Amino acid sequence: MANPRFTRTVWLLGLVSLFADISSELLYPVLPVYLKQAGYSMLALGLLEGMANVIAGISKGYFGHQSDLLQRRMLFVRWGYGLSALGKMIMTGHPGLLRIYLARACDRFGKGVRTAPRDALLSLEAGKHNRAAVFGFHRGLDTLGAAIGPALALWWLSLHPGDYNSLFLMACFPALISLLVAGLVKEKHPPEAARVQRKYTGFFSYFRYWKKSPAAFRALLLPLLLLALVNSPDVFLLLALKEAGFSDLYMIAVYIVYNLLYALLSTPAGMLADRLGKVNVLLAGLLLFILTYAGMAAFSGLSYFVMLFAVYAASMACLEGVAKALISDITPPDERGQAIGFYTSTGSIGVLVAGLWTGFLWPIGGPALVFSVTAGTAGIALLILLSRKRKIKTL
Repeated sequence: MANPRFTRTVWLLGLVSLFADISSELLYPVLPVYLKQAGYSMLALGLLEGMANVIAGISKGYFGHQSDLLQRRMLFVRWGYGLSALGKMIMTGHPGLLRIYLARACDRFGKGVRTAPRDALLSLEAGKHNRAAVFGFHRGLDTLGAAIGPALALWWLSLHPGDYNSLFLMACFPALISLLVAGLVKEKHPPEAARVQRKYTGFFSYFRYWKKSPAAFRALLLPLLLLALVNSPDVFLLLALKEAGFSDLYMIAVYIVYNLLYALLSTPAGMLADRLGKVNVLLAGLLLFILTYAGMAAFSGLSYFVMLFAVYAASMACLEGVAKALISDITPPDERGQAIGFYTSTGSIGVLVAGLWTGFLWPIGGPALVFSVTAGTAGIALLILLSRKRKIKTL
């Protein structure tokens, strides 16, 4: 496979995501335990994460659209990472529920502001020959942060049990580093005549993009959204380990190993997609996803779990970055913020729906029922994507 030759901007945006994810993942695995020990109910925890995901989800499309109108991406990227850094700072101190809600809202709103404009900028830093590799490389550095963060949290709490305040303060430093690195990115602005005259658009106006989007975009999005509706949060996979009798330490270790494998496989999967075809690698990712959940429905034993999480890491490496690269291929440059934002927004809402139905079915049939439904529906998504393969033509 050819050398993808990543630009300076691709490297810098990757480092920004690396440090930002270290900061976020320092807190994500321990926040539920911290709040539960502080006396808050499971309902409060559920509302916290549900609110955080909704805020991030619905804002991605809007700010992607705004970045298209202005044809300026880094303005939104810097503001997004700045808001997330502010959220980490708000979280330090007494564990008041209002403070924690405000901190999570600020952090996730920052993610919504930056995600689509950043991905649109990444798409401009590549061509069709290496676009999936660029998105895979960025996803790999981002996911590496998701492995380093929990590892640091595990190390700190093993030395200082219960010292969550110091951990929250520690999370501020990589967040600030990510913001500083974002300041080094130089964006090439198009001529004034190439910019769309800015006018106010409603917060949900980006949903209209569905009607005016290229036919290939709509053909691709249906199976991806169907997958999102059954792709429940990864915490349920970890909960399956817990119910199988494994310790909390083992769960965190598996989560770290999964993220490391995901990080290592993302760039090679992107390079493979550039060479063999992005739709082909998406189909392979869906097949691996189905194998993961079908296997989880009939879980048994430690080595079996490790193998399934490795397969799951490979499936994720073949899906997210490759999907964004393909969307970039099939949409015009001045619509990519809106297109990627529409995809990530509706995907986030789909994941929220998946979490709700999973939480409803889990007490009834346990992981076997939930994971069987997921595998079966993902199989339908694979067949739809296979049937529409010829319709997904790039520009």
